[in-house]
Amino acid sequence: MFTGIITGVGRIVEVHDLGRSLQHGKRLTLSAPAGYLADVGLGDSIAINGACMTVTDIQAPQNQFCIDISAESLDKTSGLTNLGEVNLEKALRANDRLGGHLVSGHVDGLGRVVQFEPVGESWVLRVLAPTELSKYLAYKGSITVNGVSLTVNSAEDRSDGCVISINLIPHTIQNTALHRLQTGSSVNLEVDLIARYVERMLRADASLALPHP
Repeated sequence: MFTGIITGVGRIVEVHDLGRSLQHGKRLTLSAPAGYLADVGLGDSIAINGACMTVTDIQAPQNQFCIDISAESLDKTSGLTNLGEVNLEKALRANDRLGGHLVSGHVDGLGRVVQFEPVGESWVLRVLAPTELSKYLAYKGSITVNGVSLTVNSAEDRSDGCVISINLIPHTIQNTALHRLQTGSSVNLEVDLIARYVERMLRADASLALPHP
């Protein structure tokens, strides 16, 4: 589990194929901030741009670590094979503060940035989310964008999906990799975990209420 509070900005520095077919994944080498890996061990989970991955190798002197990412994960995520900055978050400990919201690290869908520009001291970020995620998006609800826990300021349903508007304060711009976004960028989205369970319970209740033949 995670919180969506980014604990470091790393960089993907190497990408290697694990095989030649489309069924093979890739091995990524990432650099981390100095000292970031001091309490990280093999097999630990780290969310990379919102996708939970397992540490398979640690090169502590170089502040680098490796992950293996499957073809399935590559198909369901964005930005994990591009060299450059990524958001990092270590797995939540039982005694940690829950500063954001409950995040599983499982990407629910890919969104597309339709606006990203400064407004006053902040930035406005508008993302087109897939239609199947629309029912989980609500005013003042939570959404994770590339691993960052954010608050939805508005949600506009359209024929091609749902456009959510988010305000990014300067601290978020300065301390995450979101500053790299631009119009047209693809982003990893994870909807609120509680919203998924509520939707499931409502569907179950509706099914039970139907008359049986």
